[in-house]
Amino acid sequence: MTEYHHTIKGPQGDSIKVVIRRDKRLKKSVRWTRENDGSILVRVPQRLPKRQFPHLLEDLSSQLAKTRKRAKRRTDSDLQKRAKEINRKHFNGAIKWEAIRWVSNMTKRLGSCTTGGSTKGHIRISDRIKQWPPWVVDYVIAHELTHTIHPNHSRDFWDMLTKAYPLTERARGFVKGVGFVEGLDFEEDGE
Repeated sequence: MTEYHHTIKGPQGDSIKVVIRRDKRLKKSVRWTRENDGSILVRVPQRLPKRQFPHLLEDLSSQLAKTRKRAKRRTDSDLQKRAKEINRKHFNGAIKWEAIRWVSNMTKRLGSCTTGGSTKGHIRISDRIKQWPPWVVDYVIAHELTHTIHPNHSRDFWDMLTKAYPLTERARGFVKGVGFVEGLDFEEDGE
């Protein structure tokens, strides 16, 4: 598998490592994802000429800037502040995300975190929980922050979350109780 390594300037002036990898499955389109280490993997069609790579990297840089700008517009400042405090207090500041905001279109989910593609690290929290006890809302935020490290509800996910946020089991009980009263089964995969 042929790979080409580059560095581009990110939207905050930082250097971002980019790996361009040829992919036999792609015919025309180019796909990119952020990796956990902060680098970007760009998959290109097998036959894409190497002379097009500089243009491709310029486009990527432009897309990153647009995504960053959109994330800033979509971030709820109070929720961002709260997530930063939870990150500092419970995760020693180790979690990184792009945006966090309240949304009104979730019925069975309390939150979600995008773990790939151009919106990787975008967290959405259902506004239906705004009036819940603060420690339960903090649990939902901590839950979604943990998804930035562990995308699914694996044993490692639950170990990390319960270790970081001591009220996890109590909050999960609250969520299940509210779900019972409202006749809803709030989604938590992998149980």
